[in-house]
Amino acid sequence: MEKKIPMTEKGYERLQEEMRHLKNVERPAVIKAISDAREHGDLSENAEYHAAKERQSFIEGRLAELEDKISRADVIDVSKISGKEIKFGATVTLQDEDTDEINTYQIVGSDEADVRQGFLSITSPLARALIGKKAGDGVEVTTPNGSKAYTIKEAHYI
Repeated sequence: MEKKIPMTEKGYERLQEEMRHLKNVERPAVIKAISDAREHGDLSENAEYHAAKERQSFIEGRLAELEDKISRADVIDVSKISGKEIKFGATVTLQDEDTDEINTYQIVGSDEADVRQGFLSITSPLARALIGKKAGDGVEVTTPNGSKAYTIKEAHYI
């Protein structure tokens, strides 16, 4: 049984768009580049040909990866989730207990994660610590830089 991959609708759409772009733009362009490079003669010393073949290999590998992820996607409509307990899709505001710094994150699928943009992977230590908690609770997380403590200021679903 293949494991489902949780993701938001936006994350699913981004994967589909990347796959469409690779199939409809990148793949035809690299095929043309290979064809053009072949016309230049000796392939053993043709850097353009080898670069195009390398790019083609990357594109085909990424397409296989995207097709796998899309086929196993468990698309979660965050707008239909509610409650006080933190779950996948929650937008959580945290206060660092050491620095009083406040940050807001949405818990999303691992392919959507971008901490600088406020998207926290469901598989991250912080997200795993937050699951099941509520506003007002404290959480402690072991990070590569040591232990961090946070207070959950707010949790909601958009």
